[in-house]
Amino acid sequence: MSLINIQNLTFSYEGMNKNIFENVSFQIDTDWKLGLVGRNGRGKTTFLKLLLNELEYSRSISSKVKFNYFPFAIENESNYVYEILWNICPNKEEWEIIREFSYLNLDSGIYYNQYNTLSNGEKTKVLLAGLFLNDNNYLLIDEPTNHLDTEGRKVISNYLKRKKSFILISHDRQFLDTCTDHILSINRCSIDVQQGNFSCWYENYINQQTFEMAQNEHLKKEINRLNNASKRTSEWADKTESAKYGNGPVDRGFIGHKAAKMMKRAKATENRQMKAIEEKTNLLKNTEKTDKLKIECLEYRLNKLIQISDVQIKYDNKIICKPITFSVTANERILLDGKNGSGKSSLLKLLIGENIEHTGIVNIPKDLKISYIPQTFDNLQGNISNFATENKIEQPLLRSILNKLGFDKNDFSTNIKDMSQGQKKKILIAKSLSEKAHLYIWDEPLNYLDIFSRIQLEELLDTYKPTMIFVEHDISFQNKIANTTYHTYKI
Repeated sequence: MSLINIQNLTFSYEGMNKNIFENVSFQIDTDWKLGLVGRNGRGKTTFLKLLLNELEYSRSISSKVKFNYFPFAIENESNYVYEILWNICPNKEEWEIIREFSYLNLDSGIYYNQYNTLSNGEKTKVLLAGLFLNDNNYLLIDEPTNHLDTEGRKVISNYLKRKKSFILISHDRQFLDTCTDHILSINRCSIDVQQGNFSCWYENYINQQTFEMAQNEHLKKEINRLNNASKRTSEWADKTESAKYGNGPVDRGFIGHKAAKMMKRAKATENRQMKAIEEKTNLLKNTEKTDKLKIECLEYRLNKLIQISDVQIKYDNKIICKPITFSVTANERILLDGKNGSGKSSLLKLLIGENIEHTGIVNIPKDLKISYIPQTFDNLQGNISNFATENKIEQPLLRSILNKLGFDKNDFSTNIKDMSQGQKKKILIAKSLSEKAHLYIWDEPLNYLDIFSRIQLEELLDTYKPTMIFVEHDISFQNKIANTTYHTYKI
């Protein structure tokens, strides 16, 4: 066992108006399988970079372990897999690497393939195998599930379950439940470390929020009651004190004593009130702002919106998937599921009108309004105001949605290209929610998205039930949202 000690850590990026971390202290046991969770932009990847000593910070981080980071940077992706693995784990024999491949359901033959010919899922598995073969190194794993299909996520979560220790950033709740035994949460005002998987942590989080909300309501009523009592007692004291100077004979000593007693009672009430206010101020500091999202769906004139028949996607004149046939009816939420490379994203692009090579028949009415969320966001730049203007979106509406998704006032002036991946994804989601449409087509909308925002989207879609087609490999989201599933298959 070894400890990673963080003492009074403070860090901020240059030009930012607030610190990412401010005077935080905690310990991590390197025997833990630690899940790292928190809102987008809260500093999860930044924390891993601080452990790797890639960023300058104040105070101290001490550890006796050597860190490795996933995803590992590949300088030349045209190299063969075995060449890349020689660089990552130079002391391991081929048979050891092939054995590790078997744990990840990887074909041993890819050991002799060029790295750039592998699928995203195969690349992820190769890098994880190589990095875990480095004995005595502690692995920092940053969102390994992005762009992985459902089956690939199951394989990797079971693989990580076999391993002794690591720090894992992931927003996939089922994935975290399978392979972690501790959770470190970066909250609004603190950092919290708890034993157990994500579900254990989230249950404790909800219970704490429920308790604090009830306590908050109680204290609000108590503060109001004490405020009224303090006013009444103070008024009585003033009235009694003034009676000493009224007409007729009076016992001024008695009245003065009575007034002083009332003033003392008023002071005690005021002290109780201040104590209640202080207690109330300390509540709900880490409550994540998850206001209800809204979406304004348009009702189409026909019950059937789209019909596709025997469609096959082609790349470079070569058919890559088996025929698929389905129709889209009003209020249907269709999940397109299948392995990476089976044509899911290309099919979605075909439905929004992009020029995708295909066979078969696609029938989409010209007056059908579609809102689309792509997988990638490489071209995003400028600030939120620029983005709203370019996309002809009402800026107050866009800002309101982003605020509900966890943006604060500093984010609205930040250049989008400097934002976290999750924040960029939220901008695309907010754009889609701002658009009135008959059909919503979302391609892996949860990639990079924090857990709280995922739950917000689930509640939104469950409430408004828009007609939609989506690709998403988060099993919790699939089970909650899809009422119809179609599978795509490679040839």
